[in-house]
Amino acid sequence: MNRTHESEEMYLETILLIKKRKGNVRSVDVAEELGYAKSSVSRGVNLLLEKGYINIGKGGDITFTESGLERAAMVYERHRVITRVLRSMGASKEVAEENACRIEHVISDELFEVLRAYDDSL
Repeated sequence: MNRTHESEEMYLETILLIKKRKGNVRSVDVAEELGYAKSSVSRGVNLLLEKGYINIGKGGDITFTESGLERAAMVYERHRVITRVLRSMGASKEVAEENACRIEHVISDELFEVLRAYDDSL
């Protein structure tokens, strides 16, 4: 998995989570959430815009396109399933969350389906 892909997924997931919590999202919210410089987030958000994953309104509000929402939801689902599987294996909440956040970007589709089936059987 290349770094750009991982970064892109992190931004999409972060936007999704902020949107769930607050209802609206601006670049500054993403910067605060991730602890990144505003210039880095601006670059990342512009890449998402170029790829057609998001739209940016006049007030700076970030909204998902259909494909962006689909991609963000997929990343978030991977995070949740991996976290639950790691927790079921005895990992603490903190360890499971931290590792799921890294694993979700590199796991193959095939292995993720195995984990999802295992999660469904719990």
